[in-house]
Amino acid sequence: MRYLRDDLSLSSDSIALAFQQAHKTPSLMPMVLWQYGLVSISELGQILDWLDGQSTAA
Repeated sequence: MRYLRDDLSLSSDSIALAFQQAHKTPSLMPMVLWQYGLVSISELGQILDWLDGQSTAA
């Protein structure tokens, strides 16, 4: 959430909407953000790259 808010400057309302739509499958949240036009395709790529980096760091 912090990454979306701080690095991509998404509003709390945008994040809440995406979370609400993807609550049963949180891994779909980046796609929901893109589907609703809340992030561009390049921002979607950044999110997915960030998530990939987080999974390899763990």
